[in-house]
Amino acid sequence: MAAGDMASTRLGARRQHLRPLKRRGLVLLRLTAIVFAVLLFCEFLIYYLVIFRCSWPAVKTPADAGGLGTPEPVLRAMFLADPHLLGAVRGHWLDKLRREWQMERAFQTALWLLQPEVVFILGDIFDEGKWSSSQAWADDVGRFWKIFRHPPHVQLRAVAGNHDIGFHYQMNTYKIKRFEKVFNPERLFSWKGINFVMVNSVALEGDGCDICSGAEAELLEISHRLNCSREHFPLYRRNDANCSGEDAAPPDEKYTPFKERYDALSQEASRKLLWWLRPRLVLSGHTHSACEVLHGAGVLEVSVPSFSWRNRNNPSFIMGSVTPTEYALAKCYLPCEDTVLTTYCTAAGGLVLLTLVHAGLVASPLHFGWNMLRKFKTT
Repeated sequence: MAAGDMASTRLGARRQHLRPLKRRGLVLLRLTAIVFAVLLFCEFLIYYLVIFRCSWPAVKTPADAGGLGTPEPVLRAMFLADPHLLGAVRGHWLDKLRREWQMERAFQTALWLLQPEVVFILGDIFDEGKWSSSQAWADDVGRFWKIFRHPPHVQLRAVAGNHDIGFHYQMNTYKIKRFEKVFNPERLFSWKGINFVMVNSVALEGDGCDICSGAEAELLEISHRLNCSREHFPLYRRNDANCSGEDAAPPDEKYTPFKERYDALSQEASRKLLWWLRPRLVLSGHTHSACEVLHGAGVLEVSVPSFSWRNRNNPSFIMGSVTPTEYALAKCYLPCEDTVLTTYCTAAGGLVLLTLVHAGLVASPLHFGWNMLRKFKTT
């Protein structure tokens, strides 16, 4: 055999040997690209795609009605409730990682796309604040500021919930001061001529305890200057039977009677708040579900659903355009957890199928479909 023929034979054998390796490399590259694309979509892009559809509601001003004078300034306020950051006792590390990443991406995306001027968190920021140790509390606070970090020009205000300081029988001055050291303790927050009152609804037990008496006295002092009220507990209502919408309470929970001072404020405390504050709008959390209720002489209360996948599949927050005389509200939904899980499961099934096709264990769907089409044409 000639030397040239031998070299050609060796080159051909080498190519035949490299061809399977090249094919495997291409398959591995495709699988890696699919995994990266799915992760990018589910963990980043989906938040932009969903929240991008939200927009600030238009609020009527005197200028819109043909009035004269300077237009009223409009404050863009974002209201969210019940993040429930897991603690050291009940918080599994995977649960923490998944749900806190969801809240971080949702909040940071909303800040970037919507540019709110102030953010209100309506209680139950932490899940175990009512019993956490000093070290556990410090760890939880550090994680909170990482998730809900914001630029200096954005104000963040929070009210205490029962998971932050405990129910009435669990709360004490130490827990309240610990909470207020992290979050601004002021009860009256004013901006652009709009007054907001931050109510410690846990303290409105009405039994005359020192903390309760102090909270009521504080509300009385500022009652003549208030427009809007925010608290964790909703004002008294019998149940959620009249609440509607896709993020309202499930049908099997709607007719469950609310327990006063546990599921909602007592009738007495609710009457006091409405009488003292005379608010034009009340926002609350606690139930993890949405509801709109009219109280007294047409005072609207909006219960804001939970912001976390841990409490509901379709979390959301409220966007408010507020002036000294008017307001307009809109709801912004976050990605549904089952949408993300379905995307991952579909992608995993596709990866398994591609791997089996490459290994020759399953016929390619394209070849299978082509063969079926040929058989159909020949019959």
